[in-house]
Order: sequence, then structure tokens, then C-alpha cells
Amino acid sequence: MVMNNSVTEFILFGLTQDAEKQKMIFGIFLFLYLLTLLGNFLIVVTIKTSHTLGSPMYFFLFYLSFADACFSTTTTPRLIVDALSQKKTISYHECMTQVFAVHFFGCMEVFVLILMAFDRYVAICKPLQYTTIISRRVCGVLVILAWVGSCVHSSVQIMLTLKLPFCGPNVIDHYLCDLQPLLKLACMDTYVINLLLVSNSGAICMVSFMLLLISYVVILYSLRNHSACTSHFIVVVIFFGPCIFMYTRPPTTFPVDKLVAVFYTIGTPFLNPLIYTLRNAEVKNAMKKLWCSKL
Repeated sequence: MVMNNSVTEFILFGLTQDAEKQKMIFGIFLFLYLLTLLGNFLIVVTIKTSHTLGSPMYFFLFYLSFADACFSTTTTPRLIVDALSQKKTISYHECMTQVFAVHFFGCMEVFVLILMAFDRYVAICKPLQYTTIISRRVCGVLVILAWVGSCVHSSVQIMLTLKLPFCGPNVIDHYLCDLQPLLKLACMDTYVINLLLVSNSGAICMVSFMLLLISYVVILYSLRNHSACTSHFIVVVIFFGPCIFMYTRPPTTFPVDKLVAVFYTIGTPFLNPLIYTLRNAEVKNAMKKLWCSKL
């Protein structure tokens, strides 16, 4: 492993250097983060305790909400704290941990979205074979495979990132440690490593998006009521559009990168609970029963 220890910490620029805007960022993103945690926590607890939400769709939704809460937690708290901090530094080891966590939970979200789309496809297009194809045992195996796949993906990413030597500038023009800004700071030719990183993250983003796109087109074609499926599709586009923009290109950074990253690191985990609960009468009824009985 090639590693230069002359850089022991990085300085994160955050979303802006403007003091007034930083106060706004603190308030806005603290509010969004708390709502994200609350929304995903409500879904997790409701599905875990409700007897009416035992179908595979809610089994997968449980893991999506868990992944969303963890994914948001890997980036948002530091953005919130840094908005009011004078010293916006992150240690080398914290930075590497963040890279691993962002890719682990981000990939987990991708795989669970695919499993949910597959579940809906079977339910709508092959209703008579649904209970045979999507059994409880199959669901468990699929989720385990999603965890393993996420671990493999993030392990490859972090192993490649750990090979980067940092011996000069340590300022990251971002609010999180991500691959492209780190590649820019590395004091070596990063062409091959970038190619490997892109073939890993980029391939997962592109292939997953195409699979989801095909499944939603088939589902929309089969359904008369398009509204519910359309809202899910919008969230998928908000998540995958920025991911494809970030992870399928040469080792370059743009000023707009950090704003683009907000969509998939903060926006999607916030929107998913709204999309999957406000438009789902079964989940709303289960929540009312659970929390009314508790109160």
C-alpha cells in the first residue's frame, strides 16, 4: 500500500465561506436532518412492530429507511457542525472512514431500491406467482446479498483511496470527503486509480439506474394509476442523476459538485420517507394505530 503520512488532516471548505450563508445552512440542514431521522425512524419502528405490514414490500422498505438514516448521518452532522465552526478540519482516518461509510450505505440504498422495484414488478406483472417468487426466505437472502455487495463495493473504493499519497495541499472544496476531491489532491498520476474507481461506482450507478428505468417503464405500462409509481421514479432520478454525474467522469472537480452531492446525500434520504408513507394509506394507518396505542 502506497501512502504518504505528511498530510494528517484535511480542511473542508463546506458549501460556502460566507458567514451569513453558513448560519442559514446550519438552520436549514439541521431541520432537514432531524426530519430525515424522524421520518425514517417512524417507518422502521412502525414496520417492525406492526402486524399488518408483513409483506415483502415493507420488509425492503424497512431496510431502505435504515440505510437512509445511516447514509444521511455519514455526511449531514459534519456539514451542520462545520457551518458554525472556525476550524473545519477532518483527520485523515476520519476522512477515509467517511469515504467507506458514504459508499457502503449509498450502495445499500441502491440495491434495496432495485429489490423494491423487483418486488413491485413481480406483484404487478406476475401476481399468481408472487408468493412463490418473493417468499420470506428469498427476501432474507436478497437483503444479505445487498449487504455483502455494499461491503465489497465500499471495500474496493477505500482500498483504492488508501493507495493515494497526499503530500501537498490538504484543502477539500467540499463538505465531505469524496473520491474526486481526494484524487485532485493526490501527488501522483491518478488516471488508473480513477479508471478503477469509475468502473466500480460508475458501473453500479449506470447499471442500477438502467435496471430501475426498465422495471418502472414495465410497471407504468401495466398500471392504470401512474401517480404512485411516478413519485417513486422521481426520487430515483434525483438520487441517480447526481451519482452518475459525479462517478462516471475523468478526475476533475467542478464548483457545482458539492451542490449536486446535496441531492443524493441529503435530499433523497429526506424525500424517501415522504414518498413511501404519505402516498401509502397502509403505512399511514399502521402508524396511526401504533402511535395512538402508545399515547
